[in-house]
Amino acid sequence: MLGRGLWVCMPRFGKRGSRFGILPLVITAIVVACLLALLFVDSIELWVTAMNMNTMVEPHAGIIPPQNVPPTRSEEFLLMPSPLVCQRAKPYLIIMVTSAPANQRARQAIRDSWGGEIEVRGLRVMTLFMVGVTNDPGLAKLLIEEARERGDLIQGRFLDSYNNLTLKTLCMLGWARRFCPQAHFMAKVDDDVLFNPSALLHFLNRSRNPYEQGDLYLGRVHLNVAPDRDQDSKHYLPSGAYPANVFPDYCSGTAYVLSRSALLKISLAAATSPLSTPLPPEDVFLGLCARAAGVLPTHCPLFSGGPAVPYGRCCYQAMVSIHHIAPREMLQYWADTHSSPPCSWLGMHASLGVCKFRSMLGTALGLEQGL
Repeated sequence: MLGRGLWVCMPRFGKRGSRFGILPLVITAIVVACLLALLFVDSIELWVTAMNMNTMVEPHAGIIPPQNVPPTRSEEFLLMPSPLVCQRAKPYLIIMVTSAPANQRARQAIRDSWGGEIEVRGLRVMTLFMVGVTNDPGLAKLLIEEARERGDLIQGRFLDSYNNLTLKTLCMLGWARRFCPQAHFMAKVDDDVLFNPSALLHFLNRSRNPYEQGDLYLGRVHLNVAPDRDQDSKHYLPSGAYPANVFPDYCSGTAYVLSRSALLKISLAAATSPLSTPLPPEDVFLGLCARAAGVLPTHCPLFSGGPAVPYGRCCYQAMVSIHHIAPREMLQYWADTHSSPPCSWLGMHASLGVCKFRSMLGTALGLEQGL
């Protein structure tokens, strides 16, 4: 009887032991899956965003005939470099930084960091600053001195204010279209963004379908954004100005890139689009013009413009743009990321995954503000 009882019990212990044997395998599989997700977080984000994008173009979308657009002349700008600046430099990439007149420290930090790059990966890069008019006579004089000394300021004939950011974008597009036809790509960047021309050119050059001859409107794509109907909000847009409930997909205005053909189509559409009162946010307006011109946005997970991205040396080497960077941090981060050899593929992707995980966790816990 005793032997029979042992024989009966043995399979039960075996089954229980097999359960304990499976648990470590499951935990190991979960850990491996998480590590792989961290390494390929950019690919996962790209896939998820692409699945949710609206790729339908309205039947009326098309290119606005160029003869309907008045030419852009140098008289439209109070300050600007020589009209031949692009003809002489022949930049492959021109970076247009939108800046407020009073932000001298931010502009200087950019000049002393990523804006000082004139040749990247064997390609010419040029950085210019776009500003509006100030009501402060002293500041206006300082801008004239800065333009004379630096030769990189463009000043349009509009009051520089938050509500006029759309006019600043129109001015920027018009200048680039008229005076810099040599550039293959134009990047629009805010002056509180740490931009990485090398990471951008690496992304563009590794593509199997080069964008030079086609339309590219590249950045962090915002999906299914509803107009802000709160009258107390600075983003307020009444239904009379925009009656639809959702904006077309558009790239975050913190930083985006246009190929030459996309720049022409979007700037022509923008120049002939009726401007509502109040004006829509500048990135929304550009998205509306892009949709009208038949140009769809392309999402790149290496652009910020959503949650804040915490600092990591290898992570920042991989990113194209990081928003909300103060001048002192910009100089510090740029020096640190370029003070040692480039990170390995594994180190860069692991750091990028950790940065994005910390970013999402901080946003979920309410520790970070969305950008």
